[in-house]
Amino acid sequence: MGAATNNNTTDHNGGLHVAIIGAGITGINLALGLQARNIRYTIYERAPGFREIGAGIGFSPNAERAMGVLNADDVLAAYKRVANPNGEDYFQWLDGRHSDSLLFKLYCGKDGFQGCRRSDILEEWAKRVPASCVQFGKQVDSVADGKDNHDDGGGGVVITFTDGTTARAEAVVGCDGIRSRIRQIVLSSPDDKSAIAAQHPHYSNKFCFRALVPMSRAVKALGPYRAGTRFMYNGPDAHIITYPIGNNTVLNVLAVISDPDPWLDSKKHTTNGSKREALAAFGAWHPTVRKIVDLLPDEMEKWAIFDMAEHPAPTYVRGRVCVAGDAAHASGPHLGAGGGMGIEDALVLSALFEAVAQEASANKTVEKRKLIEAALVAYNDVRYGRTQEVVQATRTACDLFQWQEPAVGSDGEKFGREITRLFHRIWEYDVNGMVREAVDGLRGRTGTNCASGR
Repeated sequence: MGAATNNNTTDHNGGLHVAIIGAGITGINLALGLQARNIRYTIYERAPGFREIGAGIGFSPNAERAMGVLNADDVLAAYKRVANPNGEDYFQWLDGRHSDSLLFKLYCGKDGFQGCRRSDILEEWAKRVPASCVQFGKQVDSVADGKDNHDDGGGGVVITFTDGTTARAEAVVGCDGIRSRIRQIVLSSPDDKSAIAAQHPHYSNKFCFRALVPMSRAVKALGPYRAGTRFMYNGPDAHIITYPIGNNTVLNVLAVISDPDPWLDSKKHTTNGSKREALAAFGAWHPTVRKIVDLLPDEMEKWAIFDMAEHPAPTYVRGRVCVAGDAAHASGPHLGAGGGMGIEDALVLSALFEAVAQEASANKTVEKRKLIEAALVAYNDVRYGRTQEVVQATRTACDLFQWQEPAVGSDGEKFGREITRLFHRIWEYDVNGMVREAVDGLRGRTGTNCASGR
């Protein structure tokens, strides 16, 4: 992980300690946001170390702004160190089926939406997390809030792991991904059918192949221009996205296909796949697209795309336990917004926990448990509508890419109008206003002078 200063030891927070379940993008950003605010935390990760599956990722303008407010030195600066320079500051969509011609291009801001390897950015962020603040090999079995198990007072929330050990914290944030155990716990209401349905993600009837192609091979097949900047190839029932990462050493390729025969076991995230299946899906497309598909390895994993569009979580909060990131609002990759939504969640939670800590430190008569509960309700109030809108918009974007929206089809002008609206709704977001609204909500619920120091 590298050396990092542990500023978690400063106890201006009246003993506030947050347990973070999961060390992915959302969890590690929450940790670094709390660290910048001198809030104690422990990350519990079921894997034996920091890891991030997948190939490339890009972060949208709103996500960059959230990084800067969350922790500019350890989050935003780290991202900029590994981000690949844009060939052009545009998204460009092409007719991948017929002509290889431009359908629409969208400006994403100066140096906006830069891509990087998922593993690179996670490693860069992990360097800033003290080893003493992480426990690996910890898979959650159950969580019991003090008010549920009659262990209120100083007992806090009790976390039991599958290895039989336990831990305590004043609050628990589940950042444990799309198959979140904490989401199951938060939504464990036997009489609420919507909550039961939302405990698990559901197959979107889309799957993808993804690969990192050496840039020398990509340039030979596509030329330096197509390999050197971001392009999307639209067409019937499928689409492909390509962009350079790794300081222009590799081309990230993502091919998304509407499943003609949805898997019988829709709970499996991956299965064995091959280039033959991709070639069959894109065999009648333009030669440029077929060249991209030919860059894929002969044998590769086939990734099912799960989300929570059809069965959204009715709430992200239960007592002093909540979920964030994919654990709360898993979406597909089609708008490049999932990671950014997790970072926005981390920012709001960091600000709210800071406000709770300051109030608990300044006012010894206040009941910290109630402050935390009110803070998590304020988090839910601010984040629920925003994140659920993105989940649904991501489904819509995929329909547009794959010409499955009857009113738009392959019409570039109509496509441009609709996709601009979807992206700008995500990008043009006031993250500072979001934080103020959340802290104001906490203040209104508790009747205190809670105020974030940011």
